[in-house]
Amino acid sequence: RRRPAVDATRARAWHGFAVHSLELPRRGAMGNASGSSCLEGVRGASGLSKPFRPVPATPKVGFKVCVCGGAGNLGQPLCMLAALDPFVSELAVYDRAISMLPPEGIAKDLDHIERRCRVKAYSLTSIKKEVDHLEECLTGCHLVLACVGVPIQGKKKEELVKYNGSMVKSIVEACAKFCPNAVVGLIVNPVTAVVPAMAKLYEKSGLDPLKICGITTLDVLRANKFAAEETGVPAELVRVPVVGGHSGHSNSASSLALFSQDPAAARIPEARRAAFLQSVQELSAENSGTGASSRGKGATLSQAYAAWRFGNAVLSGLAGEKTDEFCFLKSDACPGVSFFASKVTFGLAGVEKIHPIGKISTAEQAMLERIKAELVQDIQDGFDYAERTELSAGSTPTSPVSKA
Repeated sequence: RRRPAVDATRARAWHGFAVHSLELPRRGAMGNASGSSCLEGVRGASGLSKPFRPVPATPKVGFKVCVCGGAGNLGQPLCMLAALDPFVSELAVYDRAISMLPPEGIAKDLDHIERRCRVKAYSLTSIKKEVDHLEECLTGCHLVLACVGVPIQGKKKEELVKYNGSMVKSIVEACAKFCPNAVVGLIVNPVTAVVPAMAKLYEKSGLDPLKICGITTLDVLRANKFAAEETGVPAELVRVPVVGGHSGHSNSASSLALFSQDPAAARIPEARRAAFLQSVQELSAENSGTGASSRGKGATLSQAYAAWRFGNAVLSGLAGEKTDEFCFLKSDACPGVSFFASKVTFGLAGVEKIHPIGKISTAEQAMLERIKAELVQDIQDGFDYAERTELSAGSTPTSPVSKA
């Protein structure tokens, strides 16, 4: 039986999985205008009547993307999603030579996939600095995704800011030197301190702080899933905004799921909504950290999907199709807080519009006031870090990086 089409403004993405059960409009991977997703061709949008097309059509526009930490638990699936996206014509996989798997092996593996995307690997020993040796890797990049840092388990927030801030800074200063116009998406903890620190360092160097974005999309996915399962509404039709920060530390709960703003989720009783909000925060705290899954924990596959949903939104915008996604960045969306996670529209220049919070319930407003106090402290921690350091301009590279 033919099922009704889904409204294009509500059913975004490769939510591509839904192509098999719902007749979606001809939009592409996570909303791109090419009409292709990484699963397109496995089966036609209307079912088995369409011919088998294993390779989706590739748009004329192609972008260069770099995944830093690309050989890790999170980096590997993220690299595969990037390589599958028709928008990506060149993928750079960077990691340290001591990583779990050699980046060269990851690149060789991905290069077998029947896509236009060219994949190269870059690795450095621990004594070499990215700002001195990643010129070829980063030059020409439109998007850099950094999934680096130590997991949160057993660490105080101050320790995470110090350790992870240092790791991210080495990537960010190389981006500032070799691809200053690229959007830099950070998957790091605590994102509410590290992003302000890196944005402030960019600003001190005369660069656009809005190029630095913290990826918080996973909280949105979780809120959508909870609401969909509770209401029975298809997940493709649920859009629960998650604003504030990101609940990435066991002592921090700075994300706020606005269930009242989604028509389906708003029908959920207040007590259940409060429970779902707590679940979103607790899951983030339990599963945060790019290396957490080495001990059997960590949301690596769903985090990779969430990160590439953000990445695809950036590339869609650069290709000329304005696309909305949630992230944490310098913002005036919430009075009294200089960095905030909310809906952002990506366009030809990257961040084009930061949307206001909108109307929220009384309970959500009370929670927002508590979250703001948490965010103010985290942001100040990031600023303090930025005051103690500068982005290095490095020196002229003395030897080429290894590549595949």
